Amino acid sequence: MSLLVVGLSHRSAPVSVLERVSLSADAQFKLVQDTVAAEPATEAALLATCNRIELYADVDKFHAGVAELSTLLAQHSGVGLDELTPHLYVHYEDRAVHHLFSVACGLDSMVVGEGQILGQIKDSLARAQDQHSAGRLLNDLFQQALRVGKRAHSETGIDRAGQSLVTFGLEQLAEGGDVETWARGKKVLVIGAGSMSSLAAATLARAGVAEITVANRTAERAERLAAILTEGGTGVRARAVPMDAVPHELTRADLAVSCTGATGLVLTAEAVAETVAARTGAPAELFPAARETGARDKGARETGARETGAAAETMPAARDGRTPAPAAEENCPLDLASVPSGFSVMGDAAVAGMDAATLEQHAAWAAGGTATERRESARRDQRGPGTDAELITALAATATSAGRVPERRRPEPVAEVPRPRPSLYLLDLAMPRDIDIAVHRLAGVRLVDIESLAEASADAPMASDVDQVRRIVGDEVTAFGAAQRAARITPTVVALRSMAADVVAGEMARLEGRLPGLDAKHRSEITQTVKRVVDKLLHAPTVRVKQLAAEPGGAGYADALRTLFDLDQETVASVSRAENSTEKNRGPA
Repeated sequence: MSLLVVGLSHRSAPVSVLERVSLSADAQFKLVQDTVAAEPATEAALLATCNRIELYADVDKFHAGVAELSTLLAQHSGVGLDELTPHLYVHYEDRAVHHLFSVACGLDSMVVGEGQILGQIKDSLARAQDQHSAGRLLNDLFQQALRVGKRAHSETGIDRAGQSLVTFGLEQLAEGGDVETWARGKKVLVIGAGSMSSLAAATLARAGVAEITVANRTAERAERLAAILTEGGTGVRARAVPMDAVPHELTRADLAVSCTGATGLVLTAEAVAETVAARTGAPAELFPAARETGARDKGARETGARETGAAAETMPAARDGRTPAPAAEENCPLDLASVPSGFSVMGDAAVAGMDAATLEQHAAWAAGGTATERRESARRDQRGPGTDAELITALAATATSAGRVPERRRPEPVAEVPRPRPSLYLLDLAMPRDIDIAVHRLAGVRLVDIESLAEASADAPMASDVDQVRRIVGDEVTAFGAAQRAARITPTVVALRSMAADVVAGEMARLEGRLPGLDAKHRSEITQTVKRVVDKLLHAPTVRVKQLAAEPGGAGYADALRTLFDLDQETVASVSRAENSTEKNRGPA
């Protein structure tokens, strides 16, 4: 059996795809269940966070395992396999171990060095143990990953680079200023009472906010979090409210942090706009320099461009957020100005429903080129045969006199319109997102979400200790691989010793038949003597074979041992199954 990882993360997929792949707790349970039920896999565990979803499995066939795990991810997420495949990555054997150890150390996190991932790995292992889907391999792997992560944080300064997503998000809201200075005295609304929301509330309480209001669908959890904050000794006032009080509480808050498990939006752009209007006494306006389209719109445009083989030009957004229809080309029989916005003019959707005759007219027109292309062609035809040579000669003369080829100057950049000072700050740490992406375009509001954090973290400085952590990961991967290879020969050694014990028992039975008058004392002494002889004969070979098996390429020693001693393959397999069953039934550590 071999370790296989199939997944996607913020490094391989845009946030818009990660949102769609995000699974509920029930869906995660079913995915692991179906993975174990699949033929190639005997163990499975799922690591699902706000910016990654990875399926770990012990498989007996690589290609079949990749196909099965990819298909299951697509089926349970509802994203087509063709669409999902470009964003998937696959790690196998030692590379899979290296990947999880790197993840545990925070090297693969959106914020390098963050420590929250250790808790998420621990939760992932606990869920797999509860489902009895984690056997010896995944138990060993995840527990060692936790140890490696703790070692990296204790032996290096990776914590200096690492922050939680909460801290990093607050730094982005503070726009480089001191978070405690920025947060001091603010009123905060925390939507959700899970681990991330609790971390956000605790972080803000320590930063000196004046008041924290917790809204959650389950009132008991909100009240419990509010009580913990009140008793935490920070002096913050905390209270719990039901979810239907969020619109009202938003009008009182300076900052709202949202991280729920909701599959739909918790705060729509309309709701936030109404809040801003209530706070300022004026209708909320769209900020012209903000991002004009959401991640989904961008993804749709890119997909359309790939499918048609031509990139559609980006149109400026109108005040209502809709993209103007493309201007009609001269003499185009399809009247492209009437085509709905959002489609490429070369896409299938742009000509959907047209009859064959009209399509033939369009094909003939397109073959002649667009109006712009025809005008450019006419200008080229008007130039004489020596025009190009004259241009090249003039360019060479200019380069000789000036010492360089003149550059075509770009227009001077237009200064960005400064955004007004926000009256409301929003931090969305949920996946899929809780807050409408269109809120980015509202003046007077500053929203930081997972996509914003991904963009900001790309430019974050790396700690000098990262290289040291990578060395730790490399050493730990080597040690883990050696231990696993040595462990694989253990069932063979156990089967060998079991066979030797059976031989001793059989020979002692024969001796009793030949010497029926042998007393118990002498029988026991003879039995122990024979066992000691057998143990001494087997000790050196079994110890040495474990050492050799731990080396790269050592898997063949188990086969050699089975062949030399004519061990029953089913006996060896039964020992392996017994060990794996014990691990699966062990339960959470």
